[in-house]
Amino acid sequence: MTPDFAADSADALPLWAAWKGDPLPEAAGPWPVASGFSAKPGEICLLPDGAGGLAGAILGLGDRSMANRQRFLLAHATALPQGTWRPILPEGMDPDEAALALLLGQYRFTRYKGAAYAGARFTCPEGADATLVRAQAAGEFLTRDLINTPANDMGPDGLEAAARALADEVGAAFTVTTGTELLDANLPMIHAVGRAAEQAPRLIDMRLGDTGPRLTVVGKGVCFDTGGLDLKPSASMLLMKKDMGGAATALGLLRMLAMTGAADRMRVRVLLPVAENSVSAASFRPGDVLTSRKGLTVEVNNTDAEGRLILADALALGAEESPDLMISLATLTGAARVALGPDLPPFYCDDDAAADALFRAAAAARDPLWRMPFWAGYEAQIEPAIADLDNAPSGGMAGSITAALFLRRFAQGAGRYIHLDIYGWQPVLAPGRPKGGVGQGARAIMAALPHILP
Repeated sequence: MTPDFAADSADALPLWAAWKGDPLPEAAGPWPVASGFSAKPGEICLLPDGAGGLAGAILGLGDRSMANRQRFLLAHATALPQGTWRPILPEGMDPDEAALALLLGQYRFTRYKGAAYAGARFTCPEGADATLVRAQAAGEFLTRDLINTPANDMGPDGLEAAARALADEVGAAFTVTTGTELLDANLPMIHAVGRAAEQAPRLIDMRLGDTGPRLTVVGKGVCFDTGGLDLKPSASMLLMKKDMGGAATALGLLRMLAMTGAADRMRVRVLLPVAENSVSAASFRPGDVLTSRKGLTVEVNNTDAEGRLILADALALGAEESPDLMISLATLTGAARVALGPDLPPFYCDDDAAADALFRAAAAARDPLWRMPFWAGYEAQIEPAIADLDNAPSGGMAGSITAALFLRRFAQGAGRYIHLDIYGWQPVLAPGRPKGGVGQGARAIMAALPHILP
């Protein structure tokens, strides 16, 4: 579905959102108190009109402390009966946050069950930026759909088709380099990682905008990760359809930038290295030494650390244009989840001003991120004895940092570089965030760009 707000009309029913303990709206009359309404999170009190119909409703938001603990509480409103509702927000609630919650709550993944959202619709809350919020929701819906689609339908061919469809939608230029063409184009590590799969590896290159500063976004597109010859155990393989979450988030970000018109003020390039890390006689092996596009050699000490290999070639390609800002998005390390959990992705940036802008924008956009260091003291860990770099340092410590340090070697040449180690998955149901694929970082990046790009 395409997320959107309903047109306001005289038939739209009032929907009051209420914090626990706050006075209830006088227009609701005595019914909420008489029915025991206490404004618990997600509690709904339907207000009768005295003639067998509805006069409105009140949605409970819980204690005000919930505002800082759990975002998008207004998404509970999608449990209301069908019809058009006019949200009336409590004092102090951010109208953009409320508007986004109302749209995100309508998301359903319907490709295989067909259970599309058919519930309540909402007018845009007063004071909200409808254009911005529509774009944020549309980008998020695209990202979720791509991640939720299993690898039998979202392999390299499927991801290319989705990217091509988005390019047509927003008017972006689109090129793709596939299979052995990658070797001719000097993208050898993308080819090495994906050559064992039935669907060929590829590099997708999309461009939008022809004036202004240069932004290059690189998204990891491993459509399924078996671990390669260093095969994952079955329990670790269950969520590996989400290993293209970086590419999915990059595509969601491109849709947001296009829909808001932000892409008209910059030159956006999206690079998606796409592969399936499979097992066959053609698989790359532990102990292999690969030569990258940049000329750096990489010793493969674990074939399950493949994402950084395909990103490395794409980052090197992107850096050759010396963009003002280059960003990588990748479901890269379990170490990031151990450190910060599934909801708070780390980001890495050497530029303090850019890092501060992104951190502040993430909080404002309700898309949290946490800065982690490119710690120079760990550089030696990614420098093995027989090659320039090691794709999987031994020891098991600081795995997210060493992965970021590895990628930074290939991003040299960009004006500024930011790396996000995202999870791309919502493990438990939360308001506006059903269990399954989820975008992380795109709203934060979009909010930060005006403060980072020249």
